[in-house]
Amino acid sequence: MNIYFTDYFKIDPEVLEEYGALNISLINDLPLFIDPFLLFNSNKQEYCQLHNDMIEYLRFLRNSATERNLDEGLIQRWFRFPEVKQNWLGYSRKGNTGTGLGNDFANSLHSNLQTIFSSFGNEQLTKGSHLEKLCLISPGVGRDNISDFTTNLIKSFLLEYTQAFTLEFIDPRWHRKYAIDRVSFNYDTESWMREIYTLPTLNNDYIILTPKDILRKNDTWISRGDMLSKYHDIVDALPDIQLRSQLNHHFEKQLTKDATKEEKEKAWSEMFRMHPELIDHYIRLQEDNGEDAVIQSNTLVFETEEQLITNVKDFVNDYLVCPRLPSTSP
Repeated sequence: MNIYFTDYFKIDPEVLEEYGALNISLINDLPLFIDPFLLFNSNKQEYCQLHNDMIEYLRFLRNSATERNLDEGLIQRWFRFPEVKQNWLGYSRKGNTGTGLGNDFANSLHSNLQTIFSSFGNEQLTKGSHLEKLCLISPGVGRDNISDFTTNLIKSFLLEYTQAFTLEFIDPRWHRKYAIDRVSFNYDTESWMREIYTLPTLNNDYIILTPKDILRKNDTWISRGDMLSKYHDIVDALPDIQLRSQLNHHFEKQLTKDATKEEKEKAWSEMFRMHPELIDHYIRLQEDNGEDAVIQSNTLVFETEEQLITNVKDFVNDYLVCPRLPSTSP
């Protein structure tokens, strides 16, 4: 029964494993997400350059947001991105169509770059800049949004990665050329460019492969929920004893002894908004523990493969009567 990429395109799973790509389901999205921190923290120069390129684009957005009076059209073109459903990752009720990045995300990104993160790209405390920082203040921006945003910003790499595998391992009957929009950004014309790639085809659409070593199952390593949960650790680590005392006193005044978890999180969130320097202290903490992010990611992605790929294939083979696989195009 055709479920996974290797099933449809008659590829030995070990070949895809050696290439480093996830064996995606072509029936429904797998609940895995691209974590930009795994690019930042990687030993691979190519990944580090991808992260640098993403930050360069965000600096362009920051400068545009703070130095120009942008109309709605430019905000839509520069700050809003479509869902890249062809990688078959993330959340969807059926198939590979999710919610994507809408106007709320674009407007939040535009607003944050103008205000509390106007110095984005020029941080002094952290080892680098991180796009996740722009989503730490706003609730409701989670791993799926960060993953979608990252996918859009590294789409050229993912397409080239998929094309290289396609040309070497996939029968020419089962791939064709596609003209893909919004692949690379031209800073001279300030516009997104279209490129042509040879890619696997299924149901008149192309497929994108993703390296497993940039994927994560749980929240991104730098996330709002994790930041809020570490509020007291972050404050206690501040070198300024007077600021530590001020923040703790202010926080305690806002809450009663029987404050709920929701009330505490609301108070923590407000403190980060009032003192955005705390966000940089949190990010530096995550940077210093970056190796844990890699270990955790590898473990959880492996577990997901076992649960959602290997076990499902074993179940199908053992308990279901499978129709004969087609011998022609998928």
